[in-house]
Formats: sequence, C-alpha cells, structure tokens
Amino acid sequence: MVSTRVATVSDCVAVLEQAFPPAWAQSWDAVGLAVGDPEAPVSAVLFAVDPTVEVAVEAAGGVQLLVTHHPLFLRGTHGVAETGPGGRVVATLIRAGVALYTAHTNADVADPGVSDALAAALGLRRVGPLDPVHSADVHSADVHPADAQPAGDGAGAGPTVCRGLGRIGELPEPEPLDRFCARVARALPATAGGVRATGAADRLVRRVAVCGGSGGELAGAARAAGADVLVTADGRHHHVLDTVGEHPIAVVDVAHWASEWPWLTQAAARLEAGLRTRGRTVSTSVSAIVTDPWRLHVPSR
Repeated sequence: MVSTRVATVSDCVAVLEQAFPPAWAQSWDAVGLAVGDPEAPVSAVLFAVDPTVEVAVEAAGGVQLLVTHHPLFLRGTHGVAETGPGGRVVATLIRAGVALYTAHTNADVADPGVSDALAAALGLRRVGPLDPVHSADVHSADVHPADAQPAGDGAGAGPTVCRGLGRIGELPEPEPLDRFCARVARALPATAGGVRATGAADRLVRRVAVCGGSGGELAGAARAAGADVLVTADGRHHHVLDTVGEHPIAVVDVAHWASEWPWLTQAAARLEAGLRTRGRTVSTSVSAIVTDPWRLHVPSR
C-alpha cells in the first residue's frame, strides 16, 4: 500500500504538467506556475477559469493553490503594484500563501481537455478530434495524436494525448436547433448573454462540433467533418457572416467563460487521481464565481 504524504505545490504541478504538458501551449501563451513557493504544502486546491481579484479573495479564504485556465499576465509586465487588478491578485495570493498555476492552450489541445469537457456537458456520443494537432497551436515537436485511442471522458488519471483544437460528436437523437440551444443553455452556467445561434429554429441537428473558448475559425473543419452546428464562443459580426455564407453550418455562440467552465471539474479530478498514484491527497473545489464580464442583457424588441 502506498503511504499518504502531504502534497506540495511542485507535486501538484507535476501532475498537472503530465496531464497538460506546457510544450503543447502556443508560443505566445503564459502557462505554468506564476505565483508561489514550489515546496509549500498543499491540502486544498481551487479551480477557476479566470484569476480575477474576486477569485483570488476566494482562494485566500482556505486553499493553498489556485489553478486557472486563463493566465494572469499575457503581456510583459514591469510591476505588480496594487494599483491594478493584476497586482492586487498577486498581493492577495502572496499574503495568504496561495500559489497560482495556469493551464491554458495546452489544456485546449489535450485529450481529455477543454473541448472534451464541453462535449461531455452537451451529452455528445462518439466524440473524436475535430482539428487534430492543430499546427498553429502546438509548437512542440513531441506531439502524439494517438488517433487510434478513444477520446477521453474527462475523468480519472488515464493517459493524455494531444489531439488539437475542437471535438466532434453526435447527439443521441436528432433535434431541432431551438431545442439544441436549450440543451446548451441547460448544460452551461448561466450568463447574461445566454445562447444565440444562426440558422432556422427548426433546422435539424445531429452531428455537433464544439470548441471551448474562441473557436470560430474551425467552422470549415467542422463542416468538412459533417457537423450540422459548431458550438463555440466570441462570435464576431463579420466573421460569423462570412462563416455562415461560406459553410452550410449553424453557429451556436455562448459566453467564453461558460464554454470553458466544465473543464474545471475534469481538471480537478485528474489532479486528485494523479496525486493518489503518488501517495498524496488534496481536496479540490471549483469556483462558482461568474467571471464572464457581461452582467446585463436587455432583449431588443
């Protein structure tokens, strides 16, 4: 029997980097340990999409490690004074002894990863890669698509492979677009923007492509894979107009934060399982703070 020992930040980082290798991140990304002592003990870990001040305050209330999907700083910074939100986050975490770790685009392309969690939330079956090992997003030569391996279900500490951006799967039964949009709304946390879609309400949907975060550029790949609809975030006016003009596919647009939130539970489960194999345990929790910036929506008449 493996004896249980106190986990450290470095133990948690090792498990997370096995699940989401930093080499799979885009070259512009900022992943990994951003704040904290690698040798500090960890008994509780909080997962969140965004490292906002509110989330940092929540973490300071009882955990030793905060894991976020989005980085705190994506551009170079020359100071962390508490005159800005980034500095306030850093100061809040350091005062409370909380480390900050980020898995971003490396979690986007991993399987199981962000889009696998979104596909599972929507109840898709026979899920596979949409854009395998997307060359623009993976800058490591050490990439293994493992096309013969079934797509991950998001649970446990099984092997992780790099499958690129997006997933495609099927609904249990075809359903009209308006009913499918209601399915999406039920599956994801509520936001002011809700769910919006192109296309007629009675259009039948059976094969579904998904990409957590901003995945509108995958519309062509989605249609080539036979998708009836692409579920993603951050739809822009001209881009969506061009997309639906060029491809006979519906686009279902959701909040960026909401599309990535299901991954948090998946990542927490992988951390716990990975630490157990090393004889260490932590408790994990997922932040319920809505960090989507849009807070008010007044429908037009």
